Amino acid sequence: MNRTTLSLIAGVTTLAAVTGFATLKTPDATGGDTARTAARLPVERTSLLCPQPSTSDIADTTYTSFTPVAEGASGSGKAQLQAAAEESQDDDGKKSGAKGKTAKPVVTPKEPGKPVTGDTSGATTPALVGIAQGKFAPGWTVQETTDVAVGTGRGLLGTNCTAPDTEFWFPGASTAEARSDYVHLTNPDDSAAVVDIDLYGKDGKLKSAVADGITVQPHASEPILLNTLAGDPQTDLTVHVTVRSGRVGAAVQALDDKIGGDWLAAATDPADTLVMPGIPKDATSVDLVAFVPGDTDADLKVRLASPSGTITPAGGETLHVKAGMTSALDLGDVTRGEAGSLVVSPTGTAVPVVAALRVVRGKGDQREIAFIPATAPVGARATAADNRAKGTTLAVTAPGAGARVKVTASAGSEGGEAVTETFTIKGGTTQNVEAPVPDGLKGTYALTVEPVSGGPVYASRMLAVTEDGVPGFTVQTLPDDRGTVSVPEAGQDLSVLLKQ
Repeated sequence: MNRTTLSLIAGVTTLAAVTGFATLKTPDATGGDTARTAARLPVERTSLLCPQPSTSDIADTTYTSFTPVAEGASGSGKAQLQAAAEESQDDDGKKSGAKGKTAKPVVTPKEPGKPVTGDTSGATTPALVGIAQGKFAPGWTVQETTDVAVGTGRGLLGTNCTAPDTEFWFPGASTAEARSDYVHLTNPDDSAAVVDIDLYGKDGKLKSAVADGITVQPHASEPILLNTLAGDPQTDLTVHVTVRSGRVGAAVQALDDKIGGDWLAAATDPADTLVMPGIPKDATSVDLVAFVPGDTDADLKVRLASPSGTITPAGGETLHVKAGMTSALDLGDVTRGEAGSLVVSPTGTAVPVVAALRVVRGKGDQREIAFIPATAPVGARATAADNRAKGTTLAVTAPGAGARVKVTASAGSEGGEAVTETFTIKGGTTQNVEAPVPDGLKGTYALTVEPVSGGPVYASRMLAVTEDGVPGFTVQTLPDDRGTVSVPEAGQDLSVLLKQ
């Protein structure tokens, strides 16, 4: 065979290895185009990274793993979550890496459709790396939830463990006197990653001699205090993480001396229209933080999608954001006792921006903080793990056309049967839906949201736990869980065999 023929065979073999599916079809008799419609197939491997949860000796952390049941998924597979510094084993049980015996995984799911939990405590819990294969890979979701009773950043801190990537935006960070914000970088690979961190305040990019070329060693995690990268304190910052070589997981842990702490997840990619779903109806303070990555200023229209329709917040109708600078808008108690989601869009020329909300519940010494970054729509399906019988609020918004969504509560981690309900969301509104709870629930459960018809929907889940009068809470947005991948259907083209 010539080199071209070998390349063709190698290419098809690689596709089959990655997706578990590939076809060659004979062209139809009419000589039609060999291109075929792409199919959506379950992914066969998913990687997730969980940051180090806390440096507090009294921190209690729960990891909750869940994979929805996926039609067409492999009949076999496995998933596990373990310390980043520990080696993993391949499907044949062979050791990978150069370390010795592997540590016991924090969680090891046994079957899709049922969550499994693992608990740790104290300041020594490391960052974790997770790998799911086969039937456990499509839509695999892991929630990290930490309870810190007292001290800086006390309260309920939660984050979805995320896939490694090469670029992240974090509007809403701070180096104010009361804040101690860390950007956590976790490298899951066998080679070092090199990372740059840029900070942008109200006057533009901050000068830093140590934010470029940060090396993150293989299978290691680096928490970097933002105060060490910046000069004068900045109340509102946008953090831009870019990876020169390799890939990392990134998240910002925001810790406040007075109003608790939480994780700030990465915002969705820059866009001219953004949605931040699920502002708590009892929020006492909401601040919009936005940044323009490009060279053109942005003028943004600010709207609140409420249960009755879209309204313009009094005194917060628009926000002007200068290019390369971070701007903030104080919206006060914008929801006024009702569910709400914030939608920002251009007043004129469309300019891509990134944005997030800083949200406070409670008053005085009994306040707690959380963040809602702009997020992508639910897409085909979104998943939230670690839901409890009490304290779970699911918010769904349809900023454009109305939509119908199917919400499924999984079986419980310790018992209970799955339940499904369908909800109608009117266009331009946000609803705190009465999410189903598994029949006979014991333990925690997962929620999946699947659009049935209508326009795009956005969603978030709030988990609230009040202790000693302090309304601890955390909010996770629900973008598509990437359980499927688009795979083009291959067609036969024998002409490539004749090319040199």
